[in-house]
Amino acid sequence: MRFLAPLAHETWFHKGQYPTDWAFATEPLTLLLLGTAVLITVAVRVLARFVPGIDVPFLGGMAPWMPFAVRMHLAVSLVALLSLGFYLSPAMDLQTNVSGILLGAVMAIAAVGMATGWHARAAAALLVAAGPLGMLEFGFWAVAQRVDMLGLALFVLIAGAGRWSADYERGKASDYTLADAAKAIWSLRMAAGVALIVVAFVEKLATPELALAFLQDRPDLNLPQQLGLPMSTLDFIRIAGAIEVLFGLLLISGALPQAAVLIAGVPFNATLWFFGINELAGHLPIYGAMLVLLVYGSDPELRAATQELWPFGHRRSRDQEAVSPGKLTSRDKRRPEIGAGAHAGS
Repeated sequence: MRFLAPLAHETWFHKGQYPTDWAFATEPLTLLLLGTAVLITVAVRVLARFVPGIDVPFLGGMAPWMPFAVRMHLAVSLVALLSLGFYLSPAMDLQTNVSGILLGAVMAIAAVGMATGWHARAAAALLVAAGPLGMLEFGFWAVAQRVDMLGLALFVLIAGAGRWSADYERGKASDYTLADAAKAIWSLRMAAGVALIVVAFVEKLATPELALAFLQDRPDLNLPQQLGLPMSTLDFIRIAGAIEVLFGLLLISGALPQAAVLIAGVPFNATLWFFGINELAGHLPIYGAMLVLLVYGSDPELRAATQELWPFGHRRSRDQEAVSPGKLTSRDKRRPEIGAGAHAGS
């Protein structure tokens, strides 16, 4: 697990200003590792054409409740971060001034909307706006590292509040369609993947001094040093950054979502052992994204929707039917169909 711990967010646990060094990111060895990550992603994409995944009806049948799962992951993360005095991530400390109070209020309102599912799309829009608002206080890159939250907010904005929400009970929301599912999961996986790639460069590949300082503070996480391996700390940082880029590319590709989630889930859960509540609060959105990918990847038609490179074009008429658990788990295998949900929206 120590090898995986450096995949944590250094800026969440190590404060300080460090210069950007793009020369490190463009060194031949770094480029080789990044090129390898791209080639692996392409290979996985090709493999998915022949072995797309495994049908798991129990998981696939949970699809109609994924908006609820996304909302809960966002709500708990927002409340936890706010209670710890952070804005969107542990790298952004809220101050006891006007701007800090206003930004905290944005998080609180968005969290309530997500938790209750009352005017959930408005709450999602507010969370989207929280990004640009936060940039005014914390700068572009600090907020850009939380673009995974944007993906979950867009998921709710597109798919709606879903079941187990005030909007659904009031008749203001309905089961989302397969077309909406394809667009929502595309937004989610793009944002989650980009977030991992941004973090890889901001905290490692483009700022190696930050990663070096982090490992100096936590020498127990420097695996090559601990094991006496003939590998420099910079090369270790290079490899860790390339692995993060690989995970990001795999999420963006949408190929083999079940395998991608299970593999990437190991380091994301291992870091909790070392960094505790701050890591959990910050990583809850990415856990939510992984849950959705795992569930969608367990249903043949939703898995195909997950792998679409651009789902915003022309759709089949049957894609406008609502996602419903009964149809998801008992459809004709020769011609998969997703039937209309039982609860119609207004």
